[in-house]
Amino acid sequence: MLRIAFALLLAAAASNAYAATATTGVAFVHGTGSQTDAYNDYWQPTMVNNVRNGLVNRNNYVVINCDFSQYMWDSRAAGCLATQLTSFLATHNVTDLVVITHSNGGNVMRWILSNPTYDSRYPAIISKVRWVNALAPSSAGTPLADAVIAGNVFENALGWLLGYQSDAVRQQQRSWMAYYNQNNLYGTAGRPALPKGFWDVIGSDVETAVWDSDSYCGGYSLNVGLEVTQAWLSSCSDGFIECTSAAAAGRVWFYDTARMAGGEPLSHNQSRRACFGLDTILRNDL
Repeated sequence: MLRIAFALLLAAAASNAYAATATTGVAFVHGTGSQTDAYNDYWQPTMVNNVRNGLVNRNNYVVINCDFSQYMWDSRAAGCLATQLTSFLATHNVTDLVVITHSNGGNVMRWILSNPTYDSRYPAIISKVRWVNALAPSSAGTPLADAVIAGNVFENALGWLLGYQSDAVRQQQRSWMAYYNQNNLYGTAGRPALPKGFWDVIGSDVETAVWDSDSYCGGYSLNVGLEVTQAWLSSCSDGFIECTSAAAAGRVWFYDTARMAGGEPLSHNQSRRACFGLDTILRNDL
């Protein structure tokens, strides 16, 4: 209800002239790691194409490819994101941008929203953002990052998921994110609000029953890995991010089981794929 009310207020505040001329676009912002083909390798075509079908002009989309193994403020992370968003907005004349982030991509986008004076391009980007749909954001970090940085045997089990001891993984240690949230980022408890809406989609569990076809959405082997790592997390988690972390910044849009077909949970891998109607919800949001 809160999100619906927000949307109605946004619509009421917009002038008739703006409504008649606004050009809506969508940007897909990946999570931890360096991407060169996030369309195929991170999101996959079904997810991207189903979501962009909600646009009046379905060509008004961009899939970001940056090096998010770096700290969020790095020129190869937020700087790269700003470059690609600025180019997209100008090329497609987009004036109303919906940003869809996943995991650590939410932190990189939140850096831009929280630090408008850090880069001369940030204010123009912020002014055109309608809101951010943050899928499984690691807003308060994850215990798995702590485990990897500790350098113990657990690191080898998590390398496939986190990319080992990169700066982005260091950043997502819980104590480090607590510092950033208190000093550098907006949107968490006790801090100024973000200038644009930051809406959390929260995954609460991982299911990997061999006989259940739902367990294969997004890749069965990846989901099995996430079920293993879930043993180091709280009972409410998606195998990588605990629910409290995903809900730490902005506002909760919905928990997976409340909106997914059949009340299915979303593993961390499934929340970036066309699983259980997530793509339809994101499409309709445009």
